Amino acid sequence: MTNLFSVFDPSTSVLNLSFNWTSTFLGLLLIPYTFWFLPNRPNIIWTLITSSLHKEFKTLIGPMGQSGSSILFISLFSFIMFNNFLGLFPYIFTSSSHLVFTLSLALPMWVSFMLYGWFNHTQHMFAHLVPQGTPAVLMPFMVCIETVSNIIRPGTLAVRLAANMIAGHLLLTLLGGTGVGLPTALLLLLITTQILLLILEAAVAVIQSYVFAVLTTLYSSEVN
Repeated sequence: MTNLFSVFDPSTSVLNLSFNWTSTFLGLLLIPYTFWFLPNRPNIIWTLITSSLHKEFKTLIGPMGQSGSSILFISLFSFIMFNNFLGLFPYIFTSSSHLVFTLSLALPMWVSFMLYGWFNHTQHMFAHLVPQGTPAVLMPFMVCIETVSNIIRPGTLAVRLAANMIAGHLLLTLLGGTGVGLPTALLLLLITTQILLLILEAAVAVIQSYVFAVLTTLYSSEVN
């Protein structure tokens, strides 16, 4: 019979190296790397971007909004911008240029806002259908106009994002296809134009994701 304390002896070894002591370092795997490494420049820039977006979205949502909802819109912005930038690389499928992708983001958000607003703030939603100061004669027409403009919101969100992604990519493709038989001087001009258009597309990728997130935030603030 062995000693009672022999259960604590290291017994697992490979090539005379004891594996039992690796349990000492298992806890380190559960601690995020940000506690161990100094944040790099991209990490600092991204933190500044997300904190400024959080402040702006909190202002747009207003004091009556749900706490923590700005995280949802920041995640939406990040997801769309990531997909927009991926589409700028050659031979990578641009998912944000398809209505299946954009409508899948816009429609559930709009439906959830409408259901929440009509079930919880019914009187407030009815008040939104008639702008303040509208004459009594024009009220039926304003209700129809506001209803139609409210219904087409997810469609406009989806089409705006998809159309902007399609337009820039089509222009780059059409210009790139003409460079086969061009002389050297025109070819250099074409390459310069393509680089400028690519920079513009990178800006559009950020702007369109920001516009999508901001408009979604504004739509959510109307139902509170």
